[in-house]
Order: sequence, then C-alpha cells, then structure tokens
Amino acid sequence: MLVISNGHGEDLIALKIIEALHRLQPAWTVKVLPLVGQGSCFQGAIKQGWVQKIGPGARLPSGGFSNQSLGALLSDLMAGLPLLTWKQWICLQKERKSTAAILAVGDLLPLLMAWSARRPFGFIGTPKSDYTWSSGPGQALSDRYHALKGSEWDPWEWHVMKRRGCRLVAMRDRLTARGLRRHGVNATSPGNPMMDGLAPSDPPASLERCRRILLLCGSRMPEALNNFRRLISGLLQMPSPVPLAVLAALGSSPLQNELGELLQNLGFRSCPPPSSVLEAAECWVSGPVLLLIGPGRFQQWVAWAEAGVATAGTATEQMVGLGIPALSLPGHGPQFTRGFAERQSRLLGGAVRTCESEQELGRRLAQLLNDPLLRQEMGRMGRQRMGPAGGSEAIAREVIGQLAPER
Repeated sequence: MLVISNGHGEDLIALKIIEALHRLQPAWTVKVLPLVGQGSCFQGAIKQGWVQKIGPGARLPSGGFSNQSLGALLSDLMAGLPLLTWKQWICLQKERKSTAAILAVGDLLPLLMAWSARRPFGFIGTPKSDYTWSSGPGQALSDRYHALKGSEWDPWEWHVMKRRGCRLVAMRDRLTARGLRRHGVNATSPGNPMMDGLAPSDPPASLERCRRILLLCGSRMPEALNNFRRLISGLLQMPSPVPLAVLAALGSSPLQNELGELLQNLGFRSCPPPSSVLEAAECWVSGPVLLLIGPGRFQQWVAWAEAGVATAGTATEQMVGLGIPALSLPGHGPQFTRGFAERQSRLLGGAVRTCESEQELGRRLAQLLNDPLLRQEMGRMGRQRMGPAGGSEAIAREVIGQLAPER
C-alpha cells in the first residue's frame, strides 16, 4: 500500500493510521509519499524497517499553505512547486505497477494523485469540515459559497470521490460526511485519528503551584519564530499573583538556539529546570513567568495544561480536543492568518478564540484562568467537536476491508 499525504498535520494523521494498519496487518508493505516537506514524522517507522519513503521532498515557503493567499501561492511557484509536483507524479507512476492500493490523506492534491495512478484508492479528508461555515457568524463570502453547495468540499473534489476506483471516503466528522452523501459520495466518519495517543494527566509536583499554559507557535519558519515572540510578549503583559508555567512544546522548528537571543531581548534569563521529570531542554525566567522549552514534548505537556495560547493548526485542535481551552493570535502568515484563525475557531465551536493584539491576549488569558466555568464550557465544546480517541484503528479496519488486495 502507498500512502500519500500533503502537510505536517496530514503526515501525523497518516502515521497514526499506518501504525494501526501495522498492528492489524503486519505483513503489509507500506510506502509513504509526503508531498510537502520531508515527512520527518515517518523516520521512526522507516528506521524500524516497516515503512519505506519514496519520492522527492522539499520545504516550500508556505509550508504547504499556498491556498491561504496569492502571495503564498506565488512564493511556492517561484520555489519550484510545479517541478516538485511533476517529479512526485512521475515517481507515483513508476510505483503504480507494484502497488495494490493507495490511501490519500489531505485534500485535493493527494486525492488527484491517487486517482491518476489508476489503482484502487481510499481518501481521508482531513482539513475540511462543514462546521467551519455552518456555525459561527457565517457572513463571509466563502461561507455563503459553501452553504450554497451544501459542503465545504467542492464539486470537482466530490466528482473524483465518486469515481469507480475510489473505494473509501472518510471524513473527520459526521456533519461533513453527511454533506457529501447528499452529493452522492459514499462518505463515512469512522473517527478522528488526531485524538489517538492523547490523554489528560495530573501535573508533576514541581508545577502544582503554578498556572500552566501550553504554548504552540507552529513549526513553519520564519513564521513560527515571529509567532513565538508575539505569544510570549502577550503572556508577559498578563499580571499573575502566582507563578505562571509556560510549556512551549516545539516541533522540528524553531530550534532552541534560535530562541536564546529573542528571549534575552524580552528580559528572560536562563536557569536550570525545576525538575528532571519535566524533561525540558531549557528553562527561562522573567518575573513570575517560568518558560520551559521542550522539542517533541507536546504529547506529554498538553496533558498538564489548564489553557493554551496558539498559532498552530493540528496541535491546537488536539489540545482543545482534550478539553483544554485556547486563545489564538493571528499573524501575517502564510499559515496562521486571520482567516485561518477564524475558520479554526468556528470549526472548534469557539473552544479556541482569536485575539486582536498581544495586549488582548494577555487580558483574555487572565480572564480565562480566573473563570473555571468558562474554561469548562470551552473545553466541553472542544471535546465534542474533535470526538473521542480510537479513530486510527477504525479507519485502518475500513482500509483493510475496502482496499485489501483480494478485493
């Protein structure tokens, strides 16, 4: 089986499904074709020998978000996106004869790639949800366009989903699957893999006296570094009578050495972490703010947080899916623009709320920490919109049932 994905969040979802497939069908050979970036999250499985990576990869200026603005699209085109896509398509055609089935994870591009290979294929539609236009203000032109269609997915997309070779279409929620079924697509919603492997837990003793904030700045540079600075600046403006533990869970970037000068300029000083249990790579202090830096610590640290501040996509959705409310601070993009943040807020039913400025972020975070009923209500909505864990195995079983070679 060949799995095609197009973005960091899509790679993570694809990996969870592949892991479930490996548990259920360990004899299957699985290859991955990441269309955006280097597919770094697959490295562990590749080293263990049960996943193979094919095709060329490259870091695009937009980080895979060329659909967010014309400028992002132009920057990707100038960086060689057409040539990269062509090389990936050629690689796919070479693999086609030795591939029993294809699983596409993401949106239109992997869907078209899978269809073009003329092999049985399935599609996991991850980025689009009808919640983004059916709830909230709904006054934008895009919301009216989606309402007119009755689905956030476009006619050319559901046309491909209805092709004979497409044996499986899985959406992230029931509302979106129902909208596609009205257009003749046999769409299901087995579950959301994004919540698998996550569970709340009690914080360690060294953080029990602190208010605990999870900081997610994203991983696409240089946007992530600028957003990190803006989020920290907002937190520093929040008066706190008790220590404030800020858990900065980083991805592959920004790197730790890129944060030192920035933090010193903001008035932080480096110090040893209060406990080795935290597994923090670095610790910085400024007044009542204790900032812990932890690359790869998201899964551990999100379980301890009371609230979050974020300029991220998938990780923000996972956080609120655990019932942890969040505030976001839109920037200049290319990913985390105002439009992206507002759609994310509607998708999650207000479990994450957008702020206009760093000052507003600090003020509203103080209100959120001091209002347990508000945190409880926002958390409830986040859990409802994201759904329970178990989606990876449910989708894997459908993949086996619909795409196994004997079919």
